This record gives sequence, C-alpha cells and structure tokens, in this order.
Amino acid sequence: MQRGTILCGTITVPDLDAAIAAWRDVLGLELFETGSVDAALAQSWGAEACAGLGFAMLRPRSGDAFWIRLVEQPRHDGFVPTTTYGWAAYELTVQDVFGWAEKLAGSAFEIIGPPKTIANMEPAFIPMQVLGTGQEMIYLNEVVGQMPGFVLPRAASPVDRAFIVVLAARDRAASVRWYVDALGLDESATFTIPYTMINRAFALPADHQTTLTMVASGTMPVVEVDDYPASVAERPCHAGMLPPGNAMVTLAVPDLELCAVEWIVPPALREGALYEGRRAGTTRGAAGELVELVEAG
Repeated sequence: MQRGTILCGTITVPDLDAAIAAWRDVLGLELFETGSVDAALAQSWGAEACAGLGFAMLRPRSGDAFWIRLVEQPRHDGFVPTTTYGWAAYELTVQDVFGWAEKLAGSAFEIIGPPKTIANMEPAFIPMQVLGTGQEMIYLNEVVGQMPGFVLPRAASPVDRAFIVVLAARDRAASVRWYVDALGLDESATFTIPYTMINRAFALPADHQTTLTMVASGTMPVVEVDDYPASVAERPCHAGMLPPGNAMVTLAVPDLELCAVEWIVPPALREGALYEGRRAGTTRGAAGELVELVEAG
C-alpha cells in the first residue's frame, strides 16, 4: 500500500442511525461494521470520553480500501463548518456529479455548492460540496481529465474513495513541511484560486483569492493545505471528545518507527475493518489536526 494512502475519514454525528441511513441509503456506501469505541482506541485519539460511544464503518461498493467512520457524540452548537482550523473537508471521487446534484436535492445532505469547474484546475475534475448530518463537509468530485504531475482516482462505484483531504492551516508552509518531514510525503503544486466555500464562510468577495498547496505521495494527491483568512478560529470541542464534523484522517505509512511524530499514546495493534491487526497510532499535525497512522508496509 502506497505511503500516504487515505484509509479513512472519521466524522462525528449526533444521531448514528440517521447518519448511517444518509451514507448508506443516499450515497450508497456499504455498511460493513458497527460497535462501540474501544477505550484504548479512544485514548489513542486523545478522546477518552468517546469510549463506549457507537460507531459505524462504511466503505464504497467498489470494495476499495477506504472507510468512512461515523462516531456518535453530541453536536457542538459552537461549530460552524469551514470557519475553524483542522480538517475542513473530505473529497470523494464520484460518477456523474451532475446526477448527484439531482439525487441529493431534499435529502439528508445539504447542497452547499452545486457542480462547477474550478479556475486553474480544469478540465481535471468537477466538484460539488455538501454538508452531512454531523455538519461534515464533503466534496463530491467527478474526475474528467488529469492534472499535470498527478494521477487522479476515477470512481469505480457511484461514490468511491477519497480523492484528497482538505486542511485549514494556521501556517500553510508549516503544515506542508510537517507532512513532508514527519511522514515522508512530497510537497507538490501550489494554486491560487477564488475559493467559493472559504469566501462564502467568511463573507469575502467572490473574487477573493486563496492559496493552497497539494501534498502528495509521488503522483497520488493526499492533503490539500489551504491558507485561511485572519478571522479563522480554533475548533470548539466537547471535553475529551473528537472534534466536531470532519474529525480525523487515517493515512497508511510503511513503518511507524520512521514517522517523526509525537504520539498521543504509543502505537499498538488494532483490530477491526480499518486496522486488520496492524499497528496504529495517532498524532497531531501543525494545525492541531488529528492524524491517525496505520502501519501498512
């Protein structure tokens, strides 16, 4: 498995059954595993209060090794998507993005941005943006071409694996450096674009420009690191729990011993659909984001 492969996006939701219904019955992912969060696993996330909370694991019907993990915890009324540091969005590759705009109308997913091309990134993919029941931001991207220097994943099921994950950074250069130095990933292309989601969240002019840098593993995109306006805030969080919304990203690495990170607790063997008996540990990146690493060498 390639270094930096995105294995999982963890999302916190106030109603697990409703979230499962949305992801399974609306987006068409396969429900693979349910249970309660193990105390040792919760501790490894620095989220001891999540022990015993319900979770569900879903994966694309293509069978690709990517998971959406839903963890049930109370909604945080102070959380507003796309306005705080940390994981801002998970981008999933899909088939027929314009068809999804019709299917999601009136569903549990709120359409925030309809499908459209992006200046400086066309004709590689067409994205749309939706909010889920846990206020998670999800981009649905149909790959229609390729970008120089990247191999973009095409969907093998209506909704498939992660295309890239998006980080709202305190310091874009420092966050890029962290992924390069700590995890051995590669600094890749930098773009400056009118970023609709950011401009809307911060009431900026539609033509306001945001600079972002792609972190990759060779030609595989992994993390998009975004500059954010000065008015960005820390993400509010219930004591001892995961951040609300897009809570944590899980990446594959060949050897945990070679990761230059500070573990929340030492890595350990983990069981379940995501881990399959492999060692895993969790750390925090330069923006305070939770990054879970699974040894898949």
